[in-house]
Amino acid sequence: MQHPASPIRVFLADDSALSRLRVAELLAAQGMVVAGQAETPESAVSGILATQPDVAVLDVQFENGTGMQVLRAVLKATQAIPFIILSNHAEPAYRERYLAAGAACFFDKHTEFYQLGEAVATLAPQGPVNQSVSSS
Repeated sequence: MQHPASPIRVFLADDSALSRLRVAELLAAQGMVVAGQAETPESAVSGILATQPDVAVLDVQFENGTGMQVLRAVLKATQAIPFIILSNHAEPAYRERYLAAGAACFFDKHTEFYQLGEAVATLAPQGPVNQSVSSS
C-alpha cells in the first residue's frame, strides 16, 4: 500500500544515459524518485510492467527500436500508467502519432524540458507533490 505522502515514482526509458541523468536530476529536485530506467524498448516494457510507476517518461527513438513499441506494449497490458514523451524528434507528425496512440503529453527535449516536472506531478495518481513546481 502506498502512503499518501510517498514520492511520485517515475520510470525513464531513453537510450541516452545523459538524458536519463538530466531527467532524474530534474525530478529529484522536485521530490520525485526514479523507479527504474531502461535503454532498450524490451527492457523498458519489462521494467515498466515490473515496477508499475506512477508515470513513465519515454523517448521516441531507441538504438534498436522505437518508443511506440513500448507505448503500445505497455498500454496493451495496462492503461493505468500515464506516458510522457520527451524527445528530440518533436515534429508535429511525431506528436500527433504518439498522442493518438495514448501518450498523455509530448515535450521537446530542447525547448520544453522544464515542463516535464509539472506534467509528471499533474499526471501522477496522487497528484502534485506538496511543494511549488516551477517551469522555466
